[in-house]
Amino acid sequence: MAVSESKDALAQAPPCYQDEKVTIYHADSTELRFLADASVDLVVTSPPYNLDVSYNGYRDDLPYERYLQWVSRWASELLRVAAPGGRACINIPLDSNKGGKRAVYADYVRLFLEAGWAYQTSIVWNEQNISRRTAWGSWMSPSAPFVTAPVEMIPVFYKGEWRRKREGRTSDIERAEFLAWTLGTWEFPGENPARVGHPAPFPPELPRRLIKLYSFVEDVVLDPFLGSGTSCLVAKQLGRRAIGVEIDENSCRIAADRCRQGALPPDWNVSPPAEEVGD
Repeated sequence: MAVSESKDALAQAPPCYQDEKVTIYHADSTELRFLADASVDLVVTSPPYNLDVSYNGYRDDLPYERYLQWVSRWASELLRVAAPGGRACINIPLDSNKGGKRAVYADYVRLFLEAGWAYQTSIVWNEQNISRRTAWGSWMSPSAPFVTAPVEMIPVFYKGEWRRKREGRTSDIERAEFLAWTLGTWEFPGENPARVGHPAPFPPELPRRLIKLYSFVEDVVLDPFLGSGTSCLVAKQLGRRAIGVEIDENSCRIAADRCRQGALPPDWNVSPPAEEVGD
């Protein structure tokens, strides 16, 4: 999940892992020349947040304008590989206090629109973690207080037409899931990094909801910042074909091992039971 400006050495990389459902590339997300045009139905990912997190030797600490230029490059590349009607669900912060207040979510929406994507909606993910406080601005003073929103955002974009044809495709979303997940505020905890050996892992519930809500079983799911491999593992569990791209070689090994074993923790499904969901 690291930001890197190296491209050529990885652009033509063969898969570093492949099974009947999952293909993983050790490659750079800004250069996806190994993927054909219009070959992906759904993108589910959480890119580096540029918060100076260490990803096994890589650091996401670019100056903000250069970070946005980097986002623009891979947003355009994702549009190329997206099929007509393809969707992109991007998990990002609402904002950031690093280097001054940054409207991260707003900038992502702008950059994806400039790249050619269309905007459909946004999901607010409440991780139920309000303890991660790093700054208050002017402590107990109206001079310059910082307000921290303990949520993350998932803007949903699409290519071409939003409505996709259902003929010949299989939906596996249940009634209770559909009713609950089409409400735009989701509440479930984040993942424990120690459990998967990665500094910023997906909780399995996040890709599970996005994959079932926005894709058919026959679709191809792409995570261009694969990290520990959770999105590909969940897609495989749900019967989809999945492609993962990850620039960090150690993370590729972790993701490949998890997909090879094909196991998720027993508490990975945290959706509300049907009786708790109203019409």
